[in-house]
Amino acid sequence: MPATGAQPPSFNAVNWVESSSWDGRYALVVAGDIAVYATGNARPTGGAGAVAMLVGPNASLVMERDMSSEYPCVDGKLSIQCYLGALDKCYERYRQKAEAAAGRDGESKQISLDDFKAICFHTPYCKLVQKSFGRLAFNDFLFDPSPDTSEGGKYPGLEGYRGMRNGKKPSFDKNIEKAFMQCSKGEFEKKTKPSLHVATNVGNMYTPSLYGGLASLIASSKLEDLIDTRIGMFSYGSGFAATFFSLRVSRDATPGSQLLKLHDSLSDLGERLDSRNKVPPAAFAQAMKLREDTHHLAKYSPIGSTEELFPGTWYLTYVDEMHRRKYSRTDGSILSKSNNVQQVSNHSQTKVPPAKKLPQPCLEISNSEALH
Repeated sequence: MPATGAQPPSFNAVNWVESSSWDGRYALVVAGDIAVYATGNARPTGGAGAVAMLVGPNASLVMERDMSSEYPCVDGKLSIQCYLGALDKCYERYRQKAEAAAGRDGESKQISLDDFKAICFHTPYCKLVQKSFGRLAFNDFLFDPSPDTSEGGKYPGLEGYRGMRNGKKPSFDKNIEKAFMQCSKGEFEKKTKPSLHVATNVGNMYTPSLYGGLASLIASSKLEDLIDTRIGMFSYGSGFAATFFSLRVSRDATPGSQLLKLHDSLSDLGERLDSRNKVPPAAFAQAMKLREDTHHLAKYSPIGSTEELFPGTWYLTYVDEMHRRKYSRTDGSILSKSNNVQQVSNHSQTKVPPAKKLPQPCLEISNSEALH
């Protein structure tokens, strides 16, 4: 699944909740992925993670509408240009839709970064996110009919960069990148850096990357600073599929409200990250070498310790010659999966220790017609 893979099921879940087919249940969207790279400069950026989201009515975050190898082969320069080019186009179309929606209500409005409390990005690595925020500032500059380039203005000393884009072909000039990263540094620190805590500590998670950023933002923000604000979201996948959309945070932060529950559920995010087991790079490299050697291997029985797994964790125990997998659980139960058939048996009569209590749902997203 590409890194943007969480977006289609999220949108589909919202559409289902809004449809005549909805039967009153919540939809559950789970985004999980593993990012691994061959030995070299890219390996430290890899990571793994998962984010679960409940989609239903009366949500605390409202989606605004109208709007053969184990490792990938990466062309770094081209990948960055594709990412930034997709960001350009998605942001431009978002602006057009948002401004058109405002116009239908009799309001003349020019959308810019000023309209967002925060911006979260799909995060291959954190430096690219800062470049991307600067890229949005560059777009705002180009769309502004009269940008203030005076010494005390919003774009001091940047008058010479007007008209740098040639038609539909974006400019990736390094001087532009540096100038607008510097110009937007203060806004980046306020609007986007708080969303990078998970990415900084976990690395690239691919599919759940964007929502890991949203969880970081909520966990690092005061509740009163989130109420009734707009959060911009940029989702991107290496298949060159991308989406820019926005979330509106609920106004209701009263005791027992969904927003308060959401905020409280993420209050220990930093502690959970700090509780991970640390291993030296050599141990990680050894684990990756084992993964390489056993990639697509059958018949195969995985090796490794299960002592540090959470209670109730399923783990792979055997792959037969037809690539059918057998799993066991830390409490002793066994699950075999063959195509669409699942067989479960329990070979343990011992009392199962309680699993670690899960937090409240990380996200609740519903639909809205308004963009202003």
